[in-house]
Amino acid sequence: MDEMKAAPAVKLDTLSDVNDLGKPWRYEEDGLTVTRLSPWSAPGCHPTGCGLKVYTDENQKVVRVEGDENHPVTQGRLCVRCITLMDYLYNPSRIIHPMKRDPKDRGNAEKWERCTWEEALDIIQENYDRITKEFGRESCVCFTGTGREGGTFNPYGSVMLGTPNYCYTQSGYACYIPRLAASSYIIGAAYPEIDYACALPERFDDPAYELPECLIMWGKMPLSSNGDGLFGHAVVDMMRRGTRLIMVDPRMNWLASRADIHLRLRAGTDAALAMAMLNVIINEGLYDQQYVDCWCYGFDELKARVNDPEKGMTPAKAAEVCGIPEEKIVAAARMYAQAKPASISWGLAIDQKANGMQAGQCILDLMAITGNIDVPGGNLLGDATTGLNEVGFGFEKGVGDLASKMVGLTEYPAYCNLIMNAHADMMLKAMETGEPYPIKFGMYCGNNLMSCTSAEPKRWHDAILKSLEFCFTIDTFMTPSAQASCDVFLPLAASAERDGTTFTHYGASMGIKGFSQAATRTGEALTDAEACFKIGKRLNPHWWEDYETVDDFINHLRLSKKFDFRDVAKNVYVQDEVLYRKNECGRLRGDGKVGFNTPTGRIELYSTIFQQFDDDPLPYYEEPQYSPAATPELLDEYPFVLTTGARPYAFFHSENRQIPFCRELNPDPIVEINPKTAKKLGIANGQWVELWNQFGSCKQKAKVTETVDEQTIHAQHAWWFPEEEGSEPNLCGNFRSNVNNLVPNFHFGKLGFGAPFKCLLCNVKPIDECLDTDMDLVWNKFKREDQ
Repeated sequence: MDEMKAAPAVKLDTLSDVNDLGKPWRYEEDGLTVTRLSPWSAPGCHPTGCGLKVYTDENQKVVRVEGDENHPVTQGRLCVRCITLMDYLYNPSRIIHPMKRDPKDRGNAEKWERCTWEEALDIIQENYDRITKEFGRESCVCFTGTGREGGTFNPYGSVMLGTPNYCYTQSGYACYIPRLAASSYIIGAAYPEIDYACALPERFDDPAYELPECLIMWGKMPLSSNGDGLFGHAVVDMMRRGTRLIMVDPRMNWLASRADIHLRLRAGTDAALAMAMLNVIINEGLYDQQYVDCWCYGFDELKARVNDPEKGMTPAKAAEVCGIPEEKIVAAARMYAQAKPASISWGLAIDQKANGMQAGQCILDLMAITGNIDVPGGNLLGDATTGLNEVGFGFEKGVGDLASKMVGLTEYPAYCNLIMNAHADMMLKAMETGEPYPIKFGMYCGNNLMSCTSAEPKRWHDAILKSLEFCFTIDTFMTPSAQASCDVFLPLAASAERDGTTFTHYGASMGIKGFSQAATRTGEALTDAEACFKIGKRLNPHWWEDYETVDDFINHLRLSKKFDFRDVAKNVYVQDEVLYRKNECGRLRGDGKVGFNTPTGRIELYSTIFQQFDDDPLPYYEEPQYSPAATPELLDEYPFVLTTGARPYAFFHSENRQIPFCRELNPDPIVEINPKTAKKLGIANGQWVELWNQFGSCKQKAKVTETVDEQTIHAQHAWWFPEEEGSEPNLCGNFRSNVNNLVPNFHFGKLGFGAPFKCLLCNVKPIDECLDTDMDLVWNKFKREDQ
């Protein structure tokens, strides 16, 4: 087994041209050039940075892709998106040259024509200058997605367009941001990640590490997604060594089937469950008294809250709310509290409800009162003194005084000030109404919003077409969003073509920093950094005077000018310095003082910041806006709980639908229905059904399975069909199977966070249509020339 063990990665302060296995970042083997990469997307992981070895021939064409056994975490293991990288790079539908189209021809797939980069830049500059002269730079919006360069790419908005309106278009930005906000306001640090030894030289065998006795996976199944940097198979690695698992998820999945305890709660009731677990741990004295006394603020108030007859939550009450046996809740609370150490990985499901901030608050309180914050095997925090991935890059330079005009800032300062993003729902309102001012110029960077992120996607479609006089995108493939609304299409480099960085956990927690230097190039595609540099120099050259080259830009943006990208990138993978209990030595605060970066210097079980924003400083449970308990009058019409968006293995959000091997794994949009429910409704396995509620409808293919209970309907998200007609109104079938048709905007929490993507009501019925994907058509349209 020794040969399978990954070599220790190099620290940033001990740079070297090779790692301990003697393999440099690029070398020759059997007449081919091998380049070692650590990509994020597109395509790739999110954002573990799978270790890749890309083999190119004498023409710099990729001929083979393998896992890199040198990677300390992935150790040669690859996801299907990386395995099919060649099919992505050389897909016949990939766009590798700039294109333009007259705005009057939006939605017409036949009207695109190839142009040069200079022509494209001329068109963008002409419209930017015209629109900003009349309406101001605040009239520009940069629609961002999950990101491809170590996170969302704020410089597109800040130092390229100079707009305060950088916007992720998901209602309540219900993807990581509620977790980030809860952590920032309560602990004073970004999302605390489980300690899976990713930054330790000897990984699980490192003497500094302690294996967690218990791990709770709360609304997270990382085997398919590697969500937020957590390499899913590291959880399996820990289980093999003895870690016991508690799974909190309405669905049965691979990890849940192997857990000691599976808490199969009703979707959207996470805060009730977490409060009940706090109740058990506090009332049974299972908390860490010393840690609470030293490092927690407001314990007595928290104790009073969880025991409050009206606002509190006993295990018996939570059992009724969540649909879980009371004894299971008690057993899980005891198992977690009595394990030393223990850890909680909490996922997207926490974000996707209006009450998500409070659920996150409870989960953070569980970590805190058991003393599992920033200890070996617990939940790790980022080091305030060594951050590289700059937050709000270029805001002061490019946006300046316009920051006060950010859409949504007045109404939701807790949201906008924290992430320096325009509020998603308020941006939709601004485009529909022209208030507080018109939005006229747009760009997409990593966001196929009409297929993936946006609730009520047809509403967003109509608002964008009504509002924007000009819009452009940079992407690898034509998307329904670009087809409907863009006037210029710029070609984007794929992962093997990029000089860039991959910071696990967005650089906010200890982990791996990955670096890639391009193994190949296709057509005229540019990376995000190159495109931002090129366009920014055109539109606002005075903000770019500090950067002579793209590398200068990367060095500032990603490395805070502390290192040179080309030197660091020779190492491919760099492990962060590991220091536990940073609160005890002043490494969590910018002022170097002992404690946490909060107003009280402690973990705030009673949140003074929530109180400042006029929200309850203590956790509380609210029913989802539409649920069996909150709206029983709707159950006759919509009798099922709808949850959406669990990650499949084949795709990352709306990506990879053009990759035949990926589509073979998951050719059609799947909705999971319990066998008893299916029998009652007359639905057969593999039959197409219609889902609907008061907000909209969609069509998906039934998978009759006991992975969901009789009350729950689970639908895949981000579906479109690139093999179909691309012009309006079809837009590659964008709205036919899009479950976001059933999700409303403007249903977020009090501070502006969260949205009910995973806790709505719906109905379902069989339909006579057969809409099965013609895989022969997919193969014929998207296979590589050499296949």
